[in-house]
Amino acid sequence: MATLTRLLPLVRGAAPEDRNQTRVLDAALLAFLDFGIKRTSMAEVARRSRLSLATLYRRFAGKSDLIKAVGLRQAREFVDEVDAALQRQTDRDVSAEEQIVELFAAFITGLRSNQLIHRLLATEPELVLPYLTIEGAPVIELGRDYLAEFITRLQQEGKLPPYDPEPLAEMIARTALSLALTPQTVIPLGDDAAIRKFARDHVVVSFRVP
Repeated sequence: MATLTRLLPLVRGAAPEDRNQTRVLDAALLAFLDFGIKRTSMAEVARRSRLSLATLYRRFAGKSDLIKAVGLRQAREFVDEVDAALQRQTDRDVSAEEQIVELFAAFITGLRSNQLIHRLLATEPELVLPYLTIEGAPVIELGRDYLAEFITRLQQEGKLPPYDPEPLAEMIARTALSLALTPQTVIPLGDDAAIRKFARDHVVVSFRVP
């Protein structure tokens, strides 16, 4: 399934931040959390980052570029957190079942604990919901590609049978996003133990673990 630009390599390949970029993105995130995106001005971000407005505009041509940079950083942090959770499993060479449980838990926990998403869903849903629903293809793509990569690795290790990983990967990505965005559910996901039990009882089977 080819696209012009794959998001996962873009997220993973993002250049390291220099000191000023870190200050700007930190300031922008805090301003978005305090005021929301619509009410945050470039002047406010410049003030919080202790940079001149001219310097800020040299780095980001406009507010939309700054929003994209914050979003890319949020995606990178999410991927890094899931990577770290899985690395702890692969370091111990645990079973495919336990790795799948950990992956699902990391996905759900990471999405549910994202302060910016929940701040915007509560105060500016008309701004953020389209990017997570009808225009949410990039978000789904990111989750699908990550999961397909995960499945392929387990197949290469002989822990899963051969099959096309992308349809399953997309289904799990869509399920995780839906559960994270709509926490009102009869599915018992109230805490970390419940999330792992649900994954063990209902998600693992989808991966066709031998």
